[in-house]
Amino acid sequence: MKLVIANKNYSSWSLRPWVLMTALGIPFEEEQVPFAGLDNYDEFRRFSPSGQVPVLIDGARTIWDSLAITLYLGERFPAVWPSDADARAWAMCAAAEMHGGFSALRSDCCMNVGVRVSPRPPRPALQRDVARIAELFEEGLTRFGGPFLAGADFTAADAFFAPVVFRIRTYGLAMGPLGSAWVERMLALPAMRAWEEAALAETYREEGHEDELAAAGLITADFRTTTQTC
Repeated sequence: MKLVIANKNYSSWSLRPWVLMTALGIPFEEEQVPFAGLDNYDEFRRFSPSGQVPVLIDGARTIWDSLAITLYLGERFPAVWPSDADARAWAMCAAAEMHGGFSALRSDCCMNVGVRVSPRPPRPALQRDVARIAELFEEGLTRFGGPFLAGADFTAADAFFAPVVFRIRTYGLAMGPLGSAWVERMLALPAMRAWEEAALAETYREEGHEDELAAAGLITADFRTTTQTC
């Protein structure tokens, strides 16, 4: 299988299946097609029916969208979802909620792995998103005993919130004791560390994503390799 992704510093959607497959040892070939701008539809349409990433190519099959990829992988690799029925149902709901919701978090706290930001005062919509995410974390960790969101093992529930982990660190979002401990556990996960290392080493910047970052607040630290702008 081949997984087509975009820049690791920016692409939250690409991170989900990448970290899921990497953490679970599902073999795949990686192909990176960098963002050329905020609108990459025409370029990505060469390989993606939706004009978006990620895309999984499995022989003659093309599977697009991070949730569809996860569902496809779940049919072949049981470890994608928890084995316990209650935990599996909760994990699917949590992943679907993350996939379809939290629009204020996405717009106000763009993903940028290599920086730290002192954010602007949050809008009420962002405050609601952050509170709901913290609630989800506490519910899963309490109900299923941790150390991962749906129990003892890393699953798709954790993978779907992996981009939020980087956002929490970048913008200093409050998650409470249980959620904060899970965030640190995720940041220490070898697959997450590998993604972060590659993101920091990327040698290009895309102006649109950088403009979104500047609008989010004051950049207080930048750990990325310094190079050219796309």
